[in-house]
Amino acid sequence: MGSSQRGTDSTGPGRTRLPRVAVLASRAGLALLLCAGLATASPALARPAARRLSAAGSIAVTCRSPAHRKLAARLASGIRAALRGRSSTVGLRVEDRSKGLNCYLNTTMHFDSASVVKVTILGTLLREAMTQHRKLTAAEVRLATRMITESDNGAASDLWAHVGRGRLRYFLGRARMSQTRLGPGGYWGLTQITAHDERLLLDLLMYPNRVLDTASRDFALSLMARVIPAQRWGVPAGAPAGLTVHVKNGWLPLATHGWRIHSIGCFTGHHRGYSIVVLTQDNPTMSYGISTIQRAAEVIHRQLNPAGTALLPAPPPSPSWGHPDEHIPARLGGR
Repeated sequence: MGSSQRGTDSTGPGRTRLPRVAVLASRAGLALLLCAGLATASPALARPAARRLSAAGSIAVTCRSPAHRKLAARLASGIRAALRGRSSTVGLRVEDRSKGLNCYLNTTMHFDSASVVKVTILGTLLREAMTQHRKLTAAEVRLATRMITESDNGAASDLWAHVGRGRLRYFLGRARMSQTRLGPGGYWGLTQITAHDERLLLDLLMYPNRVLDTASRDFALSLMARVIPAQRWGVPAGAPAGLTVHVKNGWLPLATHGWRIHSIGCFTGHHRGYSIVVLTQDNPTMSYGISTIQRAAEVIHRQLNPAGTALLPAPPPSPSWGHPDEHIPARLGGR
């Protein structure tokens, strides 16, 4: 699913052209580390998660809506039931401003981001172009499109290096994503994220703000609406057929805590919108983590929409499921 993650942070925040030679050289240098790391880390990935949630009551989901208290109670109960008995450790955040509704579960718990961080990379790129009063170059548009719609790792590595850590930190500060910690060196997939911060990121894309202008927001949402079918699993499961689905997923196995399976998305149209963030780890397989997310997503969509609304089915399994979307050396993957 795209090439392996292999970029290095070789570009300062003031650069606007992509240093192609430097990026190619850095990829070649890291390739040996990646191959060695996979050979070392693979046996541990098959270990099942040790912790199992045995009762719905042990899942501390909270939903609040001053104007829709019964809805909030049903939603919280439904999410608990959906997650009952799952070995997955879950961080969850739901927001529907039209109903004044918010749901929370482990919102400040940190997870390795995998490819979900690509939306942050895109936001940083768009903010950079805004501050420089310019449009994205053709190369930037091409890389951003591949990074989001296909989850291309080479494109992500190029843009991670292109914008640089200084601009990434600046964007996180403007977005108030203070809980997010950038991955070491070029390993963007090891960025530490929380459900709290990912909800803030989706808010930047959905609503007018001073960080991203309308054109930037529209471009980002258009890419997330064009994600290829094999990667449209997760929070889109059970979404209303009449709303536009904007999604970005991440999937990464490491030596501890099994598969990290994440899905963030927003659902817009008909003068309304809402967002769902589900981050998971301790999944024994990729399919297991996807199932955990989709169980919760189906409950959320069903409760947030009127009875009789046509809802999308969960996508069928894809042959690509089970293949990491990036590779992390063992020396960095023992989390």
